[in-house]
Amino acid sequence: MRADRLLSLLLLLQNRGRMTAPELAAELEVSVRTVYRDIEALSASGIPVRADRGPAGGYRLMDGYRTRLTGLTDAEVGSLFLAGAPGPARDLGLGAVLATAQLKLRASLPAELADRARRVQDRFHLDTPGWFRDADTVPYLAPVARAVWEQRALRAHYRRWGGEVHRELHPLGLVLKAGIWYLVARADGDTRTYRISRFLAVDTTGETFERPAGFDLAAYWEDSSRRMEAAMYQGTARLRISPRAQRLLPVQFGTAGTRALEEAGPPDDEGWVQVEMPVETQAVAVSDLLRLGAEAEVLGPPELRDAVTRTVAALATRYAASPYEPDKVR
Repeated sequence: MRADRLLSLLLLLQNRGRMTAPELAAELEVSVRTVYRDIEALSASGIPVRADRGPAGGYRLMDGYRTRLTGLTDAEVGSLFLAGAPGPARDLGLGAVLATAQLKLRASLPAELADRARRVQDRFHLDTPGWFRDADTVPYLAPVARAVWEQRALRAHYRRWGGEVHRELHPLGLVLKAGIWYLVARADGDTRTYRISRFLAVDTTGETFERPAGFDLAAYWEDSSRRMEAAMYQGTARLRISPRAQRLLPVQFGTAGTRALEEAGPPDDEGWVQVEMPVETQAVAVSDLLRLGAEAEVLGPPELRDAVTRTVAALATRYAASPYEPDKVR
């Protein structure tokens, strides 16, 4: 572990030039005292590290020195596919490996390309979780990821809607969707998807397994997503929506809202348009559509319009009652 850290320190000095001990400590996630010891170790091994005194001081390599220790390990090569997603790399236990791989890459690049790579990293950032929600807590992600990589079977205790189950899984791949990690695995002869935050316990069996011939994780996920969407939507709502609701539809209903707007009818004199949009169960649809407030009118189907009417009437009755008085609530 210390050898990896010493190499990272050396590559930091080579890539960035002069750095102070606190800056190195922050990059390497160690104490300043550890940096001092590592600098001494590098100097003792013949690396020409110079210490500049004063307010603008710090550590740097002697002019003209460049290390050739830039070969990538297998783990570092694999981690580079997560170079644009440092958060997920940390979730998978590859944060330090990814950082070392990036340092090695920069050290091997000509100065102009290394500077360009640094500018790209300074100017672009990928944030995977959706808005207004925290990422899932995934305490078992690292062991699940190891099982995926090593093709080892898992015994899993899993929480699903109908209760808790125990399964033996053959893990095929991991998917990160809007900040949520999923495991794609074989169980009882079928390929299924499991939300990793719902694992209550996992343990490797020690047994390896053969991946299904020709299995394509990306193709499976695309097909699974389509099937889930088809199963989720159970009807179509016909709506009349205001200009403001037209702006809200893609925000509140995502792709379904965008597609509905693309196929909207012509606007009337007030700018309102009619759209048709897929909806889930009646109870969910009522709740979702009321988020548009008075900016939308449900035209059909009749049973959905009736359900919305009943809900609005119940709300009107509740709010027409005497004002809420906290002191009278027991």
